[in-house]
Amino acid sequence: MSALSRNDHAVTELRSFDDSLPMALLKAREATMRRFRPMLGAHDLTEQQWRVIRALASMSAEPSVGELAEATFLLGPSLSRILVNLEGRHLIERTASAADNRSVTITLTDRGRKLFATVAPESETIYRSIEGSFSPQRLGHLLTELEALADSTTNDSSTEEAP
Repeated sequence: MSALSRNDHAVTELRSFDDSLPMALLKAREATMRRFRPMLGAHDLTEQQWRVIRALASMSAEPSVGELAEATFLLGPSLSRILVNLEGRHLIERTASAADNRSVTITLTDRGRKLFATVAPESETIYRSIEGSFSPQRLGHLLTELEALADSTTNDSSTEEAP
């Protein structure tokens, strides 16, 4: 049985909850993150903190807070709290931008780089486990398709409807 929604007096069928793309993506994300959370917790990291550390380790230039927010898909207030925590733990450093003293750039400290070097191989072990159960080819194909989906919806201005 499908759900119905009313819009401008027209009744349209809504795809089933099980066929909802956002829900399928959340289900897959949750199943995936269940594998990573215990390892991250053992290093006193949340998944968002690890996302920031991993992004900083992969960037060739020192990003601004805005660039880091964009790279990690974190909202400003959440990223701000994460940065305060990571800075308090001496894992990152904020420095006034040489180009513009009103903005700051973010870098990993030596301690942050050491933590990254410790956690990264453990993260890769989990990835290998996922590839073992899903296959490297399927995972590669899935990542390619997800990137294509993200690109197609980013360029689509008619995506203002609710999931």
